[in-house]
Amino acid sequence: MFGSARLLRCSRSLVGRYASGLPQFDSLELSAPSKHVVHVQLNRPEKGNSLNIPMWREFGECFKSLGSNKTVRAIVLSGNGKHFCTGIDLMEFMAIFMKTVGETEDVGRRASLQEALLKDFQDWLTAAELCPKPVIAAIHSACIGAGVDMVTACDIRHCTEDAWFQVKETQIGLAADVGTLQRLPALLNNDSLTRELCYTGRPFKSSEALTHGLVSAVHPDKESMIAAALELAGTIAENSPLAVQGTKRSLVYSRDHPVQAALDHIRLWNMAMLQSEDLMKAAQAAATKSKAEFSDF
Repeated sequence: MFGSARLLRCSRSLVGRYASGLPQFDSLELSAPSKHVVHVQLNRPEKGNSLNIPMWREFGECFKSLGSNKTVRAIVLSGNGKHFCTGIDLMEFMAIFMKTVGETEDVGRRASLQEALLKDFQDWLTAAELCPKPVIAAIHSACIGAGVDMVTACDIRHCTEDAWFQVKETQIGLAADVGTLQRLPALLNNDSLTRELCYTGRPFKSSEALTHGLVSAVHPDKESMIAAALELAGTIAENSPLAVQGTKRSLVYSRDHPVQAALDHIRLWNMAMLQSEDLMKAAQAAATKSKAEFSDF
């Protein structure tokens, strides 16, 4: 297994080789550090990677695009600059709210405009969960508000020792409405703690996040964390993309449905997918002690 610094250097040297064909965004930076792996970086460092509407929209477009890209098999999400994500761009959102309120005096019509906007915000972040490719969030320093919404929509979360998380919405006068309240309870599996964090808005550190299952690994610094996340993504990308994407689909479905419904779901999926060439390739590779090479999917 590569050392973290060596892996990161190797990854940087390969960016140009695999980066062709990736979408371009103003507030996200995309690179392809290794075959079948894409690194997405939030790129508003001067604003603490706070989410304004263009960045929010681009996040949804990015993961929709990567989800349909057959050459992509695993994605790492991180943030450029001092923080991973410091939440929403509050001043911009207050301006949008005031504009919406001013468009009509009717409460029902104002509410309808707000509902449509909130639905967009939800869908743009949920794009990471709906993306069939596994998404690994690599979190350093602050992860606040919408940042927590974002990482709870990812499949795997690693963080640095200096990382801290905060469900801050109650402190700014609203209930979190784009994913945290729906996903965090299943991730922490501790109803009392979930309610404490969401009601108080208190920060919680990386050690607490690891203890209660929000993250699966804590790294000394950002460089070692990114290297480990990229290595993990590379390991996932070596497996059958058909099997990995089917596994993600089943895990997400199983979280939201009873056991029997989830068993029915995976049975229907596998009655087709067990006929795939990937199963035969994996069996042949195991028999010959070689590495299977799977077609893009």
